[in-house]
Amino acid sequence: MRMSTFSGDQVSQIDNPDPFAVPIWRSPVLHTPGWIIALAQLVRLVWAVIRFLARHPLLDLAAVTGWLAWRLLGWPGPVILVLVLAAVLAVWRWRWPGSFSRLVTRPVLGKWRRWHYARHWAAVMTISRLAPLYRGRLLLPVLGKVISTSYTDRISVRLVSGQSAADFAARSANLAHGFGAMLCRIRSARPGFLVLELVRRDALAAAIPALPILVYPDLRALPVGRREDGSPWLVKVAGTHVLIAGSTGAGKASLLWSILRALLSLMTGGLVRVLAADPKGMELAYGRELFDAYGAYAADPAAIVTMLETAVAEMQARARLLAGKQRDHTPTSEHPFVIVLVDEVAFLTAYLPDKNLRERVKAALSTLTTQGRAVGYCVIAALQDPRKEVMSIRNLFPDRIAMRLDEPDQVDMVLGDGARDRGGHADLISTDPATGAGVAYVRLESDPDPVRVRAAWVSDDDIRAMVADLAPAVSDLPQLETGAAA
Repeated sequence: MRMSTFSGDQVSQIDNPDPFAVPIWRSPVLHTPGWIIALAQLVRLVWAVIRFLARHPLLDLAAVTGWLAWRLLGWPGPVILVLVLAAVLAVWRWRWPGSFSRLVTRPVLGKWRRWHYARHWAAVMTISRLAPLYRGRLLLPVLGKVISTSYTDRISVRLVSGQSAADFAARSANLAHGFGAMLCRIRSARPGFLVLELVRRDALAAAIPALPILVYPDLRALPVGRREDGSPWLVKVAGTHVLIAGSTGAGKASLLWSILRALLSLMTGGLVRVLAADPKGMELAYGRELFDAYGAYAADPAAIVTMLETAVAEMQARARLLAGKQRDHTPTSEHPFVIVLVDEVAFLTAYLPDKNLRERVKAALSTLTTQGRAVGYCVIAALQDPRKEVMSIRNLFPDRIAMRLDEPDQVDMVLGDGARDRGGHADLISTDPATGAGVAYVRLESDPDPVRVRAAWVSDDDIRAMVADLAPAVSDLPQLETGAAA
């Protein structure tokens, strides 16, 4: 029996008993043959296998080696192979822990943590309202690579079109609770991407003892403490100036002495001089013998002004001498790197009763911070009150460190606009010395995102030991001429 054919008008009226009803137009249904579906699925499977093999060469090598061992030696072959591989990894971990962590531990931990985040990704994004609905479809931000340490996870995220980092910053608390982390910070990345920094454990909960004195420190990476991810906190002094702000008891003294401790071998070698201005006559007085031998020390306001103005004159003389010969300064015994260390700079620039001395201090610091970077001068200034009227030249300091502050607005005053919204909660640092002393947020010239750190605690005994160890060398070395009154 031959089946009848229908036109489009007839098809639209099938199973419709009402001859006057509006036609319901339906698209024709084309049934794909089963062999075409099977072939397409086979091609997709082969492509997936090829991609997997190409993206995991080490796993491929291990599988091929295990198969060959089994074919040649039987079941003992894979067992011997596993034992040899375990022994190699154990020796590698023992002799070269740094490379083992970088090439084995961290990648494996990152893969494991990514699987953990992938399980909860859709639920957390949806409940946090970071998965918009578009044309009836739920659009999820794409989970990318995860870089893990013992304390933090950094998750690369590709944003949905129209999203911004501010959307995630507003939901940072939701993300932290959703993924079971202590807190979540949003880090900037290239356009269309961002990085979620999730803190799982607090690497800064306990005080850090004074770090050992290095033999050959790098002026661009002085170890002074620990970062939140467990890595060393490195402070750069070459080619920059550093502003340190923090309320009383925040730990500014430990940070200053940690920097000096890291510079000690360069100071004794004649490659670094430190000009210490200590208007309180307390924090830096412990190491006066050190400054007298390898720089200068001044506590009286008039002596401080003289020391700073002498430093300006020497800096300008060096600039004239080196003009046209070099662009980046390399410390030598003839032209050492000079650090101008000013404690309680707010007293000198705002609270000093003598207006003439105040203006001279501001002029000297302004000149040093604007002209000193290229010729080997670095200003490190510490203060308690970061208000603009107190420290009018704070924008001349490229790198800034905010220790515990009293008010939320002060965070942006020190670290720059929007720093607190990006996770720089310096006003929330604990007042308990055991957990909060030395903790700070750092904003570098090269990176606007604040990073949480903690300075090592340099005790009075550590400072006395430093000076006592240098006593024989100090007695044998000539006094470095600074032209400054101490």
